[in-house]
Amino acid sequence: MAATQDAAAARQPELHRSIGRFQLFAYTLGGMLGAGIYGLVGRAAGDLGNAVWLGFAVAMVAALLTGLSYASIGSRYPRAGGAAYVTQRAYGMRLLSWMVGLAVMASGLTSVATQSRVVAANLLSLFPLGAPPVVVALGFLLLVAGVVFRGIRESMAVNVLCTLVEFCGLVFIIVVGIPYWGGVDLLVTPSPEGISASLLLSGAILTFFAFIGFEDSLNVAEECKDAARTVPFGIVGAMLAATVLYMAVAVTAVSVVPFGELATAPSPLAAVTAVAAPWFPGWGYVAITVFAVANTALLNYVTASRLAFGMARDGLLPEALGRVHPGTRTPHVAIGVLFVVLVALVLAGDIGQLASATVLLLLAVFTVVNGALLVLQRRAGEPRGGFEVPSFVPAAGAVVCLVLLGNRVATGDWRAPALAGVILLVILGLFFLLRPRALARGA
Repeated sequence: MAATQDAAAARQPELHRSIGRFQLFAYTLGGMLGAGIYGLVGRAAGDLGNAVWLGFAVAMVAALLTGLSYASIGSRYPRAGGAAYVTQRAYGMRLLSWMVGLAVMASGLTSVATQSRVVAANLLSLFPLGAPPVVVALGFLLLVAGVVFRGIRESMAVNVLCTLVEFCGLVFIIVVGIPYWGGVDLLVTPSPEGISASLLLSGAILTFFAFIGFEDSLNVAEECKDAARTVPFGIVGAMLAATVLYMAVAVTAVSVVPFGELATAPSPLAAVTAVAAPWFPGWGYVAITVFAVANTALLNYVTASRLAFGMARDGLLPEALGRVHPGTRTPHVAIGVLFVVLVALVLAGDIGQLASATVLLLLAVFTVVNGALLVLQRRAGEPRGGFEVPSFVPAAGAVVCLVLLGNRVATGDWRAPALAGVILLVILGLFFLLRPRALARGA
């Protein structure tokens, strides 16, 4: 029986290894930039004042610890379904691997559904066609599903285009704001105590979420050429590039608009543009937002489909989800099944709270994955990758993520942690209902 299954698996077409270094760099950068930075600068300025740029610097150090762990894992084990796979390989616990994989997938799917509605709202503001927003959202979702099904090359090409638009939008802010640099003291804060460790920590906790998105790259590692070098380059390079962009945008924003006004502005960077480049049309930001949000939806769809494919191949999800289309070399069954789930989520209405809860779950996943790398580093016989990090990196990354998770639960809105708990209970219930098998540890 086992021999028959192995023979069938050998006849299955494989995912297409076509992603180069620049493409993965754009994939990772696009996943982090998104549209969040356009509002996050204002919220962070309310906490840190003119020193908001320092918050991004500290957050980068915290996020880079986990980013380095993911880069090392991708170079060691370039497989779809990365987080679930390394969890199973390290701990050999089906339940934990299942919960990690489904938590990441839930985060991706709720993001796609949320972004589909945002794209619809922005498109209708640009082109008031009179169509119901939900119809536009479903049309957009169908278009994204078509791109993801068509192939990884096509998905990467669309991502490069969207990432370029996002990048140029932020660079535009910096360029028009540079004449204002030097006009304010960049160390002034709202706190009478000035810059303190607690102030920086609170700012870093807020800005840390601007770096979430790097983890998506692990799920396309199997489709990378020379993954041992491509994955580390893409993840680390994109995180450093995003940090430079974020810090420059932050300096520009507080230099052009007083941080108090920035914190209360509905669209902080639009307020910056209104002062620094009043000639720039208002619809320009709407167009940039469409590209940014559409890119986030595309990347999360790709990630979720590869995660489902990898988990199916490793025995954690139904075997059919592990099939690859012989023509497009994409996991077509997983893409189709996820499309049905996404349609249901879009039709469910506003799931903003659900999306916030699943993002919170990512911190728990980061903690588990950092721990998994630590276990695998210490296990004799484990293959080494093209990018190794010392053990203190995953150890520190796990601690940082635990601290951020604890702080978020203790000080944030209670609804997101409560909903995250409900999601975990649902995932747990599905495990006992479906009773997934799993490959042996280290398989």
